[in-house]
Amino acid sequence: MSRDSFHESVNHYFNRAASFSTLDEGLIDQVRFCNSAYRMRFPVKRDDGTITVIEAYRAEHSHHRLPTKGGIRFSPDVTMDETIALAALMTYKCAVVGVPFGGAKGGVRIDSNTISDGFRERVTRRYTAELIRKNFIGPDIDVPAPDYGTGEREMGWIADTYKNLKLNSGDAYACVTGKPLAMHGIPGRKQATGLGVFYGIRSCMEIAEDMQALGLTTGIAGKRVIVQGLGNVGYHAAFFMQRDGGAIITGIAEREGGIFNPNGLDVDEVFKFRNANKSILGFPGAESIANGQELLERECDILIPSALENQITADNAPRIKAKIVAEAANGPVDFEGEAILHQRGILMIPDLFLNAGGVTVSYFEWLKNRAGVSFDRMISRHEELVKRELVTAMEEMTGVKLSEEASRRLIHGPSEEELVIAALEQSMMRAYANIHRAWKERNLPDLRTAAFLLALERVAESYKHHGIFP
Repeated sequence: MSRDSFHESVNHYFNRAASFSTLDEGLIDQVRFCNSAYRMRFPVKRDDGTITVIEAYRAEHSHHRLPTKGGIRFSPDVTMDETIALAALMTYKCAVVGVPFGGAKGGVRIDSNTISDGFRERVTRRYTAELIRKNFIGPDIDVPAPDYGTGEREMGWIADTYKNLKLNSGDAYACVTGKPLAMHGIPGRKQATGLGVFYGIRSCMEIAEDMQALGLTTGIAGKRVIVQGLGNVGYHAAFFMQRDGGAIITGIAEREGGIFNPNGLDVDEVFKFRNANKSILGFPGAESIANGQELLERECDILIPSALENQITADNAPRIKAKIVAEAANGPVDFEGEAILHQRGILMIPDLFLNAGGVTVSYFEWLKNRAGVSFDRMISRHEELVKRELVTAMEEMTGVKLSEEASRRLIHGPSEEELVIAALEQSMMRAYANIHRAWKERNLPDLRTAAFLLALERVAESYKHHGIFP
């Protein structure tokens, strides 16, 4: 299946949800269609001094809330159609978790695995300059973030370029999120998407009725998990599932293949092994599988595809043996594959909810940059003083003196990272509760339809209240 068919899948899911809506069709169309998209071509000098022309994109799907928000991916396969589809998903994702942004997405047609650092920087800075030229970036306009093939370094280059080309901008660093801490990033952003995946799966698995229907007990502990992708999202999702959830990670798949051990893999050790050897194949004590796609078909309780789109289709969906498919990537299951999984009774946790941890913490970073102050600086010391008074009063009333370590833990004021993680956890738990309630109370076919319908209604409500429709 082509990557452009990903757009078809997103539209299919949206249209299915819209069929359960009572909204005016014109309003539904306004939510459905992309507001604006920009395709650009620009010259960049290669390391050998020759010139190459780069093709790139930026799509702003919805202006119901500003700024728009969405990642930038570097991939030789990215297309305008895919970029628009991802921007649409960002609109719905932000609406589902209550983040006040419209959806956007960017793409640059380069292979991030083969280019030099110097060429990467020249492309990133020129792409940023092109976005500035067409007013497709800015703290009040459109705020990019990392995606496939990009990370903190690229976001830092974007922030630096914007700051130097927009000399009178007082909050220039709010033009992009996912920046290094040294450039006004926020602690917790790097692991946010993967950690959000863990919180989302945990919320799902706490509902006994749903787990009983799958033949599972509640909770993550002891569940067998296969993860596709050991990038930023997949690694952190697997890490937290194992460390905080007590899951048994039996399989990990990557571009070069997969590894499997029914007794469990140490995620951290696999990650270190791949960094050292550029491959997970040959990891000690694990079965190596040349074709990583085959690993998706192994028996497990939870399958977490966290790589790219269209990994589960009509071709392999009949062979998926997982009881839960948790979509950590954007669009890893196409609509034909989804129909087969649904028919087979496999529960799917949809991407527009499950991987929303990144944009949630990006929102916190954007707020921090706009305010010009970190969250902990205003409250941490005050909380420590209040807690110290409470501990002292408790000790006087009970006559029991707490140990120094226990007292320190109770009195400790929250760090910025602790505040961010707590807010992320609350956001994911609240969003799942809303989606689940809509699924059950409105008698919808699945969680995905419930999530899309909630997003559609929230975006439409925003359009109505902003006076766009008379």
